[in-house]
Order: sequence, then C-alpha cells, then structure tokens
Amino acid sequence: VQLQASGGGSVQAGGSLKLSCVASGLTFSNYRMGWFRQAPGKEREFVAHISQNGGTTGYSQSVKGRFTISRANTKNSVYLQMNNVGPEDTAVYYCAASQIILSGARDPSYYGYWGQGTQVTVSS
Repeated sequence: VQLQASGGGSVQAGGSLKLSCVASGLTFSNYRMGWFRQAPGKEREFVAHISQNGGTTGYSQSVKGRFTISRANTKNSVYLQMNNVGPEDTAVYYCAASQIILSGARDPSYYGYWGQGTQVTVSS
C-alpha cells in the first residue's frame, strides 16, 4: 500500500492551496480517508476526514469553514482544499487511510496507512 501526498508549498497568509493524495495497493473505496498535520515541536493533529463514499466529512475546529476535504474514488484520490490559510497552518500534512469505520475518525491510531507528508508553509 502506498499513499502519495502532493501539492504542498509556500503561500502567503490569506491564500489557498490544494493538497492531493493518490492511493495504490488497496481498494480505495473501502477506506475512510483522513488528513492530519504536524508542526515542528508539536504532536500530529487531526485536520479532516471523509467517509468511503464521501457522504460524511468532519473537520477540526481550527480549520472548519476554511478547509474542504473531498475524494474521487475513480481516481483513488483524496484532496484537501485549503482557503484563507494563516501562519498557524504551517505544518507537514499527511494523508491516511483507515478500515475502521464506526469510530476513531479523528484518532491517528485508527489509521493503518500513511503517506509521506507534504510541507505547507504560510508566511504572514
């Protein structure tokens, strides 16, 4: 199983960025997908999750209303649209896949597969 995240980069505060994650080696439509992030010196934190068919999503309070998670099962891909970013959003962003459906959507320990991470840097 491989998860390949891309789309990170440097952006000014108030700008936008779209992250992508392509999965291989698994039946993508069977997995809940999540985005997490980790800033220097901090623990990895939940950002957003999306159910297998895309019908259910969830966001951390810090990104709600600014970020949108989506997926395209025909492309084995999950996306994170980031709008109105701020310096507090600077982190390495990771996509992750989970087969555990009924709980743990916001808990990284429930995700069995992880991408390599993509760096997002927001300057003020």
